[in-house]
Amino acid sequence: MSWWETHELARQARVGRYVVLFVFGALSLAFFRVQVLRSDRYQMLSRENRLRPVPIPAPRGLITDRNGIVLAENVPGYSISLLAAAPESLSATMDRLAEVLPIDSTARVAVFEQHRRAPTEPVLLKRDVPFDVVSALEEQRPWNPGLVIQSDPKRRYPEGPVLAHALGYVGEITEEELRSGTHRGARGGTLLGRDGLEQQYDDRLRGRDGVAFVEVDALGRTVRTGGVESMLPPDPGETIATTIDVRLQQFVDSLFPVGARGAVAAVDPRSGEVLVLYSAPSYDPNDLVGGIDIDAWQTLSQRQDFPLFNRATQGRYPPASPWKLAVAAAALRRGVVTMDAHMAIPCRGGMQYYNRYFRCWRVEGHGDLALAEAVQYSCDVYFYQLGLKLGLPALLQDGNAMGFGERSGIDLPNEYRPLFPPSGEYFNQRYGPRGWTNAVTLNLSIGQGENAQTLINMVRFYSALASPRGVAPEPRFVRGDDAPMRGLGLSPDALAGLRQALVAVVDRGTAAGAQIANLQVAGKTGTAQNAQGLDHGWFIGFAPAENPEIVVGAIVEFAEHGSRVAPLVTRVIARHLLGPAAAASRGDRYAIDVPADSAPEPLFILPDSALMRSPARDTSDGAATRN
Repeated sequence: MSWWETHELARQARVGRYVVLFVFGALSLAFFRVQVLRSDRYQMLSRENRLRPVPIPAPRGLITDRNGIVLAENVPGYSISLLAAAPESLSATMDRLAEVLPIDSTARVAVFEQHRRAPTEPVLLKRDVPFDVVSALEEQRPWNPGLVIQSDPKRRYPEGPVLAHALGYVGEITEEELRSGTHRGARGGTLLGRDGLEQQYDDRLRGRDGVAFVEVDALGRTVRTGGVESMLPPDPGETIATTIDVRLQQFVDSLFPVGARGAVAAVDPRSGEVLVLYSAPSYDPNDLVGGIDIDAWQTLSQRQDFPLFNRATQGRYPPASPWKLAVAAAALRRGVVTMDAHMAIPCRGGMQYYNRYFRCWRVEGHGDLALAEAVQYSCDVYFYQLGLKLGLPALLQDGNAMGFGERSGIDLPNEYRPLFPPSGEYFNQRYGPRGWTNAVTLNLSIGQGENAQTLINMVRFYSALASPRGVAPEPRFVRGDDAPMRGLGLSPDALAGLRQALVAVVDRGTAAGAQIANLQVAGKTGTAQNAQGLDHGWFIGFAPAENPEIVVGAIVEFAEHGSRVAPLVTRVIARHLLGPAAAASRGDRYAIDVPADSAPEPLFILPDSALMRSPARDTSDGAATRN
C-alpha cells in the first residue's frame, strides 16, 4: 500500500469519526432538549393521552325572597356520563345499559352529536337519575369501564306553581346555543335559565364548573377514577336575594279565583321593589327540571288556557277605566281642566258625536260632574269630552311620555311591549288618511280602541300616581343600581287631587264594596271590552292613601266587572299592611265563572291587527267601559 493510500484512508477515518461525533452530539442535544428543556410539554401530552377531564357541575346559586326564604334550591341528584373512544363503542355501551338506563332515539342522536363535538370528553347520557338506577349501574361498572356516575345537584322550587312565572326554570343548553358561544363557560349538558329570574340572572346563578380526571388506557378504556391528579373544585353560583314577599305571594295564590285566568302584581312605589308577580293558570317548574317527556311538553304547551304564558308581563289588555287617570293627568298637566272643572254636556247615559252615539256604562247617566266626581263614578261621557278637549295629538304625546308605548323595564326576560300609537300618523298609515275619524279620540279617552297594556306597566303608572312627586322607578326584583325614574309632570296639588278622587272610588264609588276597616285605600276599577267573550275586570289600588307603601294591580279575564276584582286587591293590601288577621276577615276566595266555550286564543296573543280596530268600520253605537 502506497503512502498516498495510507494517508487517504486516515483522512476518511477522521471524517467518519467527525460525522459519528456530530450525529451523537446532535442526538444528545435533541435528547437533552426533549427530556430536560421541554419535559413539561411532553409530560403534559402524556397526561392528555392518559387522562380524561370530567367536568364537575357547579351548584347553581340559590334564589331567596326578601326575608331570606329559599325559593330555588339544589337537592342531591345523579347524572350518568360515558367515556367512549369511538361512536361504535358508545353505541355498544348504550345498548348494554338499555335494560337499566333506557335512552330513546331522540336522546341518542343528541348523545352522538355531543360525542362528535368533543370526543375526548364524557358525554352526558341522562341526568336526574334515581338512586336505585345508580345502584344497578354501579354493579355493571366492571363491564362498562367508561361509565362515569357523578353527583349532580338538581334544581328544586319549593313553591312549585306559586312562583313559576317569576322564577322560570332551568333546561339543558341546545346545540344552537353551544354553536353561538353566547353563554360563557357552557358545555354540552350545561343547565341554563329558561324564563323568569333564572334566565335574567343566569350568568350570576350558573357558577363555574370544576374538573376531575380519570385515567384511561391506549384504547380509551377507564383504568382509574380517583387519586390520579388533583381536582379543581367547582365554583358555586351566586345567591340572588330578591324583593319577593313569598308569604304575600302565597296569599295571592290562595285568594285567586279557582280556574280563573289573570294576574296580580304588587310593587313598593317608593323603591320599585316587586313584592308579588302572579299569573294564573300556572305550571310546576319542577316538572321541567332535567327535561320533560315530549308528549308531556306538548300537552302543557298546547293547553287552551296557556299556563306557560306570563299574563303579568306578556298579557296585553285594553286598560279600560284605569287608563282614565292617564287622561286626567294629561289634562291637568296641560292646564286644560282643574279637579273642579265640569263639562259642557252632562251625562244622561251617553253622548251624541256627529252620527254616532257613544254610551256611558251607566244607562241612566251620572248628571253634571266635576273631574273628581267623574273619576269617582268613572263617567264615560265626562272623559269623552275631556279627550276631545285635549285632542288626539296631545293624548298620544302625553301617553307616550308617561310610558304607555314602552315596556315597564322590569328585570324579567320576554316582557311584551304595550300597544299604543306613537302619533296620529299611525292611523294614516294603518287606515289611510280618510279611513278613520276623530272617534278614535273618544275610544282612547276611556281606555279602549288602539290601546293594549300589560298589568305591570299599569302598576308602574299607578306607582307614579302614588308618589308624592309623581315619579316612580322601574319595577325591580333584585336590588342594585338605582332604577330609571319616570314622572308624570304634575304639580303636588294635582297629584293630591287625583289621589283623593281615587280614595272616593273605594269609599263611595265603583269599588265601595272593597273597603278595608282602619285602612284608607285609593284605587280604580275597570272593565275591558272583550270581543271574544265576557269582559275582563281590572282593579289597581294603593295604600295607605296618604303615604302609599304598596301598589297592587289585578286583571281577571272574563270577570265582567272591575268591582268584582277590587275585593281581591284590597285584601292583598290589607294582608301586607295590617297582617293576616285583617286580610282573613273578609271571607274566602272569590268565584269567577270561566265560560266553557271561551275562545282558545284570548285577546292578548292575537296579532296586532286583531287588537287595532278602526272605529270608522265599527257599526256599534259606541264603546263604553263598565266598572
